[in-house]
Amino acid sequence: MSEQPQVEIKDKFCLTIEEAVAYFNIGEKKLRKIVSDNMDTGVIIQNGVKILIKRKLFEDYLKDITAI
Repeated sequence: MSEQPQVEIKDKFCLTIEEAVAYFNIGEKKLRKIVSDNMDTGVIIQNGVKILIKRKLFEDYLKDITAI
């Protein structure tokens, strides 16, 4: 069996909550609050109970705000 190649976080289209915590240096509770407040903005994909964050769109969202 061969392992699938690992994709670096900086190259991924979507991030899990855990990956986003590490990438954006935002605490998990704060990130989950931001996600719940922005479920209908197109930045979040929900796959069943799994939450995925569109990395580039979330970066743009963070660029536009002054405090989290």
